[in-house]
Amino acid sequence: MQLNGILLVDKPQGITSHDVVDVLRKATGIRRIGHTGTLDPRATGLLVMCLGQATRLSQHFSGLDKTYEGALRLGIITDSHDLDGTIVEERPLPEGLSREQVQAVCHEFLGDIEQIPPMVSAIKIGGRRLYKIAREGGEIERPPRKVRVDQFEVLRWELPEAAIRVSCSSGAYVRTLCHDAGMRLGCGGVLAQLRRTRVGRYAIEDALPLDQYDSAERVAERLISMNDALHLPVVSVDAIQEDILMSGRALPARHLGISASATGEWVQVKNQRGKLIALALMQDTPAGMCVQPKTVFV
Repeated sequence: MQLNGILLVDKPQGITSHDVVDVLRKATGIRRIGHTGTLDPRATGLLVMCLGQATRLSQHFSGLDKTYEGALRLGIITDSHDLDGTIVEERPLPEGLSREQVQAVCHEFLGDIEQIPPMVSAIKIGGRRLYKIAREGGEIERPPRKVRVDQFEVLRWELPEAAIRVSCSSGAYVRTLCHDAGMRLGCGGVLAQLRRTRVGRYAIEDALPLDQYDSAERVAERLISMNDALHLPVVSVDAIQEDILMSGRALPARHLGISASATGEWVQVKNQRGKLIALALMQDTPAGMCVQPKTVFV
């Protein structure tokens, strides 16, 4: 059975994202399976899985905005910014600390900000993963990373925890948001719980728990085809234009009715039958705007 598309999985707690890959490989007999954004073992929620040829779409999912719900626990500082790390310090909460005060501090992190990632993270610096350096007892300077936070809301407040919802750009660390908010409150804070509820336009409500994907047939029932997987502008081509693009050559945008405002944008190219044949980048060249294929699907 050929399975080419994306699958929405609700990851349970206690396993890695790669464990999800292994489970699906066993269920389907397919080797070409990958995920599009790691969730820590403690975290649950939405994983967008790519199967078969759809693994070549993964970069277009990993960069999507994400939404999480979780818990911020105040009064603790750890080296990983969550409960899995080593406790560095415990501090009392400010007397009379209110939900409104916590919310006001959370809102200070909205917009474009810079984050210094924790040492216990998968980021590579100098060719080495930070968490491997941390395991050896080391610590190195980490350059701040630019991220965007669209939402950092307190949903419920019960000392010493606040239930939170965070919507952010790809690459943002929710646990670092919790750490930084706690430090700004003066008592420290960690991420105590995390559930991813949205990736781009895909929501957790559209996913099934991992244990329900127990066969290739069950996976096929829920698979989102490559034609429908991406939410990118569509460029339609005729048979002659299809042959040109499939050979890796660019097409002048003026022949396809595309405006110059699309410069630098990704588009999905579909043939006259509506089949996805390529992912292309709009490029400005001396000859004018062109559609340059970057990934071609045979």
